Amino acid sequence: MQDDLMAFGERAARDLGKPSCCGPSPTRDTREMPGYRLCGYVASFTETPAGKVPVVKTRLDGSDHLGGLAVRCNLRRSRYAVAPGLYAVGSPSDTSPVLVTANYKLSFDAVRRALDGMDAWLLAADTQGVNVWCAAGKGTFSAGEVAGRVKASRLAEVVTHRRLILPQLSASGVTAREMKTRCGFAADFGPVRAWDLPRFIEAGGCAEPAMRRVTFSLKERLVLSPVELSLTFKPLVWMLPVLFLLSGIGPGVFSFSQALERGPVAWAALCTGILAGAVVTPALLPWIPGRAFSLKGCLAGLACGFPFWVYYRQDLEFGSLLALILWLVAVSSYLAMNFTGATPFTSPTGVEYEMKRAIPAQVAAMVLGFILWVAAPFTG
Repeated sequence: MQDDLMAFGERAARDLGKPSCCGPSPTRDTREMPGYRLCGYVASFTETPAGKVPVVKTRLDGSDHLGGLAVRCNLRRSRYAVAPGLYAVGSPSDTSPVLVTANYKLSFDAVRRALDGMDAWLLAADTQGVNVWCAAGKGTFSAGEVAGRVKASRLAEVVTHRRLILPQLSASGVTAREMKTRCGFAADFGPVRAWDLPRFIEAGGCAEPAMRRVTFSLKERLVLSPVELSLTFKPLVWMLPVLFLLSGIGPGVFSFSQALERGPVAWAALCTGILAGAVVTPALLPWIPGRAFSLKGCLAGLACGFPFWVYYRQDLEFGSLLALILWLVAVSSYLAMNFTGATPFTSPTGVEYEMKRAIPAQVAAMVLGFILWVAAPFTG
């Protein structure tokens, strides 16, 4: 068991393009078994005609939950992947179903967790650590990749049937006819959500209408907000001092006391815009008028900016208030567009069309806001 885990860990490390954390020595403390530091999701190994295949756990442990939380906050997101290849769930036989997923660990975890109590084979395609939907759109989850993975894992020697169950969201990147031609396996498209897999398999591959429907519930929308908020950290690092310096410009060239007075107000407007675009917009998405995400973000920014205007209208002149609202709305509108790739509301061409129209307006609003903010002390 220990040698199997070491060998699998080294193979996984080669597949992922990084050195194994096992180190060169085969000796290991047995108290670390059966969980392996790089592959804690592996419980044991099973013999197949194609060699030993790792058997994965179907219950997520603390490290899985912690890793998922970190990825939701955009930490090590590009490296959150499992080694591509064939895995076993339960005690599968040569007639057990074969399910295909991405090697993005959140996708992989969702599938293995859904298969708790079942016997199946799980084939992880090399999507370069990208989820199924995005990988299909980018071409990394394709018929060529899946067929190549089928051949590399010698799947034809492991199972007697010739059918694969692929995620429905991979349909934009995989052609069933091409799959059959490339590797001899027919492709069936499973349900949208991993937790529907047991019912889909028990029904003989027949999906209920609800299994085919893509949803974007409040939970599904808000789970994306931490990533969007984290992406604003780097811009904030340089934006905050820039706003502070701009706030101090006046008739006396630069006033530190003026910067201390106006700077925090500018910061508050910027942060309010971020929350409006990354949290308020997705939370209230179905109820905000309009179809374009840039418009929805604009309206959310205006709604969040209204209390801001009411609170500061006695302390700031009109030009400064207008500058703050322009920043707030522009930031909110821009961040709201980031959700287009996670929804069933838009198409790639629709997103491109919207961005071409919205981004120039957002940039213009930001630039005009900067001009008004700097000019306000000279006209007050």
